[in-house]
Amino acid sequence: MVLSDRTIKEEIAKGRIVIEPLDPACIQPASIDIHLDSKLLVFKTWRYPFYIDVRQNVDDLSEPVEIGVDRPFLLNAGEFVLASTLESITLPDDIVARLEGKSSLGRIGLLIHSTAGYVDPGWCGHLTLELSNVAKLPVTLYYKMAIGQISFLHLTSPAERLYGSPDLRSKYQGQTGPTATRYYEEFAKEK
Repeated sequence: MVLSDRTIKEEIAKGRIVIEPLDPACIQPASIDIHLDSKLLVFKTWRYPFYIDVRQNVDDLSEPVEIGVDRPFLLNAGEFVLASTLESITLPDDIVARLEGKSSLGRIGLLIHSTAGYVDPGWCGHLTLELSNVAKLPVTLYYKMAIGQISFLHLTSPAERLYGSPDLRSKYQGQTGPTATRYYEEFAKEK
């Protein structure tokens, strides 16, 4: 069941859902608006090798870029960058969250995630956003702009193993900025 604004406020007041910083005006009827942080990871398409090997650490394929306070980042047509939410989000053992884009931004071709829209119970940290511009024109990105919304759902019972549990090897728990893929760690488990 999706939580209403009333229930979201109750869960925040109890300290079960933690969002920092949180402007109460960002609480919508069944979600909370989230904002773009200043840090981005931009892919360097000219780097060798000219493909992405999912078995290898790809940290060297991207470089950090920071959005200025008064100067936007221009996301070109067809470009993909990793970004981060300004807000840190913490969830209890019986609530999951869904990340969605703002429809106003989707109408100009800005997508905020490809597949990373699900936030597990036990999550703690900033969310990495997968920003894609599918429009034919560049789109400006501003620090602290409303970039998406997060909604919350109650589980049928508390999860037995929370995200971040040692046996789950959760790769992104506690992240504070945009985090490149750690998928290569899956292959290390096989060895």
